[in-house]
Amino acid sequence: MFTTLKRNHDIAHWDAEDVQAWEAGGKDIARRNLVWSVFAEHIGFSVWSIWSVMVLFMPTDVFGIDTAGKFFLGAVPTLVGGLMRIPYTVATAKFGGRNWTIFSALALLIPVLLTLYFINQPGTSYTTFLIVAAFAGLGGGNFSSSMSNINVFYPQRLKGWALGMNAGGGNIGVPVIQLIGLAVIATLGNAYGNASVVCAIYLALIVLAATGAALFMDNVRNQKADLTYMLEALRVPQSWAIAFLYIGTFGSFIGYSFAFGQVLQISFKAGGASAAAAALHAAQIAFIGPLLGSLARPYGGKWADRIGGSRVTLYTFGAMTAAAAVVAVSSTMGDGTGSPKGGVLVALSIGFTALFVISGFGNGAVTKIIPSVFEAKSRSLHGDSATRAAWAQNTSGALIGFVGAIGALGGVGINLVLRSSYASTKSATTAFWVFMAFYVVCALVCWAVFMRRPSLRTLSADTDNEVVVEAEALVLQAESADRASSSSSSTSSARA
Repeated sequence: MFTTLKRNHDIAHWDAEDVQAWEAGGKDIARRNLVWSVFAEHIGFSVWSIWSVMVLFMPTDVFGIDTAGKFFLGAVPTLVGGLMRIPYTVATAKFGGRNWTIFSALALLIPVLLTLYFINQPGTSYTTFLIVAAFAGLGGGNFSSSMSNINVFYPQRLKGWALGMNAGGGNIGVPVIQLIGLAVIATLGNAYGNASVVCAIYLALIVLAATGAALFMDNVRNQKADLTYMLEALRVPQSWAIAFLYIGTFGSFIGYSFAFGQVLQISFKAGGASAAAAALHAAQIAFIGPLLGSLARPYGGKWADRIGGSRVTLYTFGAMTAAAAVVAVSSTMGDGTGSPKGGVLVALSIGFTALFVISGFGNGAVTKIIPSVFEAKSRSLHGDSATRAAWAQNTSGALIGFVGAIGALGGVGINLVLRSSYASTKSATTAFWVFMAFYVVCALVCWAVFMRRPSLRTLSADTDNEVVVEAEALVLQAESADRASSSSSSTSSARA
């Protein structure tokens, strides 16, 4: 332990594409940083979604917060977390991955301590609860800093797997805190005072995450991901399309993670269960979807490494459309009988779980597109291979934060649409039909922007290249708009 503390945690120069250095020990350093990055991000996701659990301990007759108000409590940390992702993206470059992970982990003590205090104050105003929930958004920012940092450590050929593993391990923080909430409800009940147990557990885990980062992580000093690189990335038209698609995948995952438990609790209460029984039944099911979705994410990245991120993403939205249709039809049938019961409730739960799994899979695929696009586009730049590789790495790292922020806003939309649907019709059915239509639009955007160019088909034989195939087509498409204003030398370089 003393040796670990004494060793130098700063790496002056890191080149993940240097195969010899990678095999000589670089991969072990990358793996060690990945492990603790995953753990810290995991705790961040748990804190970010803590109010999806807290609302199960907040009966309406005690706290005076109705169904629509609880959905808004879930939307607030989602919104704040999304906004925090943009500054968090550049933080690892400025302060170092290790240093920032320590700080961002310890910052999570603030929302957990606030939650611990106010969940035991049922007379607290709704506005105060909204402010406390907003602080939980600090956990949402951890994703972008973690992804930007791990993007530096891994070579292009392994980014899909590494980023998928990093994000998937972080995403599991959502079902884990829900499992802990389930354990508390099952053993102690859903009285609001028992929520303190959940908070106490996470206070200890936060300290563990910060300690692990301090002991085992490193700062890469040649990492750059400032806002200038983000602006460069946003000049590429496909960056906006990627952000839109991430709304459909990650936005769905995090939005449903916050809302699924409430939807189930409302359904069980409508079916005649008591408030305590409805909370327990909801907690018994709610964690399954986020858990499976988190586990699916690395495999989405792995498949994207093999057959291309855009192709996997298109398949994802086709499957999400079908799953959303199952949920919408089941909810419609439940409305016809007064409440979803029996087979209808089973179909609703299965459809929701499928949405989690497929969206998690799609998260990995969309994330893989980002470094692939900029690695391929860097080939049009002047300079040696090291300069081009650094530009691709820094630009893609910056865009990951922006895309993560925009994607998280999809979670806000999920909660707000559900809130509106319940407020106007006392049912979520309208919201489910809206979600299904949105996935159809996402599939069309994916096809139109990334799949329909003939250049993709002509390059499809080169699927074993370290850069996935669609990136080549993206570069051709992005550069076509640049050629008109480029100098002749730049044009020649692009064609080369």
